[in-house]
Amino acid sequence: MTFITTIEHLETIYANPVEASTAKETATITPHYRAMIEASPFAVLATVGPEGVDCSPRGDKPGFVRIHDARTLMLPDRRGNNRVDSLRNIVRDTRVALLFMIPGSGSTLRVNGRAVLSIEPSLLASFAVEAVEYKAPRSVAIIHIETVYFQCARAIVRADLWNADKYIDAKNLPTPGQILAALTENRVGGVAYDEAWPARAQQTMW
Repeated sequence: MTFITTIEHLETIYANPVEASTAKETATITPHYRAMIEASPFAVLATVGPEGVDCSPRGDKPGFVRIHDARTLMLPDRRGNNRVDSLRNIVRDTRVALLFMIPGSGSTLRVNGRAVLSIEPSLLASFAVEAVEYKAPRSVAIIHIETVYFQCARAIVRADLWNADKYIDAKNLPTPGQILAALTENRVGGVAYDEAWPARAQQTMW
């Protein structure tokens, strides 16, 4: 098996990027990029720490990532499983990346930068709005943007991601309860876990 081990080798295999691939990159949120962020209900947060890299889904009502100014985003941390893998990483290594996705759109938006975690009471309270039942997040990641640019649609087109006819029936996949039961010799999970999850999630959504 042959591996690529140098940048020089890599560049002999891939052609130079076309101008559009580099012209789209900025250090600030332009009006067009603002529109994409405000329309997005879902983003993937990438972080890095001593144990390695982590990639975590984040989602809420469209515009849940607040644009504070042209160089700053604010991402509230809503209820989860308390593993806080991403937050641990941010405390130890400020590098982060966000990939915004917009249902129905082929384009995604990528943001790279540095983040810190804030628990300033007034900031947390500002995120306790009607859309999230007036519940405040426990922390907010303040992301200082270094680069922002849109990603072309080829991956989403190839995946046919937004085609409802291609959706997989969840009944054909293992459930969280089944996975937990198999990994813990039935100490955790099982049918009762799956049956209780919808109500539990509704009560702890935010």
